[in-house]
Amino acid sequence: MDLPIFFVYQRDPDALFLSGIAAREHDAFMRHWRGLLDNPRVLARAILVRGALADDVLAGNVLSFDHEGRREVGYWLGREFWGKGFASAALAEFLQLERARPLYAGVATHNAASFRVLQKCGFRPSHELDTSTSGESVKFLLFELLAPAPSG
Repeated sequence: MDLPIFFVYQRDPDALFLSGIAAREHDAFMRHWRGLLDNPRVLARAILVRGALADDVLAGNVLSFDHEGRREVGYWLGREFWGKGFASAALAEFLQLERARPLYAGVATHNAASFRVLQKCGFRPSHELDTSTSGESVKFLLFELLAPAPSG
């Protein structure tokens, strides 16, 4: 994983607004990711896309982890990769590796693009969550994937 690129992606103000979470400072971000990568219960993959010169470009990441007694999935892409189907394709491929069901994803209720990504991959809205980040109340919708991903 190329953490310096991910750090830059997570500082984007529009991405932060859509995610409903607060940015981490550099050292906190690196500690967070090192903890994720050292945790045997976390499954993390880089999202690579073919660049203009046929080189792979790091577009973002997708991962699954345990949170509040649930198995959850999350993803993050750099802004230049939004709206091109990369998140949906990466999540669909990732679901072939992460076979735990039910599988959940929490999405800020104002993030319609992530709603579409999850729904394309078979997730359905489950229930609303309330959480507070940086003193602001943000509502999240929990999506749920019940059926095992088809094999093959």
